[in-house]
Amino acid sequence: MKTKSSRLSVRKTHKLFIGGAFPRSESGRVLSAIAADGVTALGNYSQASRKDFRDAVVKARAVSGKWSGASAFLRAQILYRTAELLEARRDELAAAVRDAVGGAESRAQDEISRSVDLLVHYAGWTDKFGPLFSSVNPVASPHFNFTFPEPTGVVVIVCPDTPPLLALCGLLAPVILSGNTAIVLASERAPLPALAFAEIVATSDVPPGVVNILAGSRAELAPHFASHMDVNAIVNGHADADLDRTLQAGSATNLKRYAAHQLEPKRWFDTPENTYWILDTVEMKTAWHPVGV
Repeated sequence: MKTKSSRLSVRKTHKLFIGGAFPRSESGRVLSAIAADGVTALGNYSQASRKDFRDAVVKARAVSGKWSGASAFLRAQILYRTAELLEARRDELAAAVRDAVGGAESRAQDEISRSVDLLVHYAGWTDKFGPLFSSVNPVASPHFNFTFPEPTGVVVIVCPDTPPLLALCGLLAPVILSGNTAIVLASERAPLPALAFAEIVATSDVPPGVVNILAGSRAELAPHFASHMDVNAIVNGHADADLDRTLQAGSATNLKRYAAHQLEPKRWFDTPENTYWILDTVEMKTAWHPVGV
């Protein structure tokens, strides 16, 4: 009699997401993600190094012109497509959130629902923030004078530990909708939901390099975020005084913009949408045009 042969399950090692690809860290470092109970191993993931971050900046800068030059309508469609795919994989992402941070299934499902709603909400702002924040300025000369927002360039986003997916979507969407490209450092304590979300980004028509997602140590990578001369802005969602000081130090090197959005976990679920966060990573440009020309 033949017996059913036993087999080893293929355990997943979550990779980094850089330039639309899923590389392992160049350092070869792999860590084990631990569940909310502090004991159960959920899976392995690559730990990003300085070199991985620098590679992500190169990819983000290379596609910056193309993404900023895309129409607002196209960026809206891509954000909406990302929301559609997240909705379609909600059970998988909810399980990743529940395993990583604990809590009831209903809370994990609520985090997915609110993440989807955030993406849809900000998709609607891609063609509206420009007219809202632009102005026609009175000047004492025969000219028209216009002020309008333009993307600042490459933006680093540091996510808080929890909620791991909702905070990522809430920090990322206002950055990329205006035409910026982003390098995201996922939750240090619960990185797997963000790395799973990277698979959604990869299939949602987001051009490779627009969104890059790293996992690793904030303390190790923050000084490199601050000192890199081709990073234009930093958005910090993790509340830590030492991290704040380290990241803000970069403002003195190449005049990086710095924004801190450090909400309590509950507030992410209550009022995560803030249209004015879009202004954190845009530059207000002014143009003059002679009257009658």
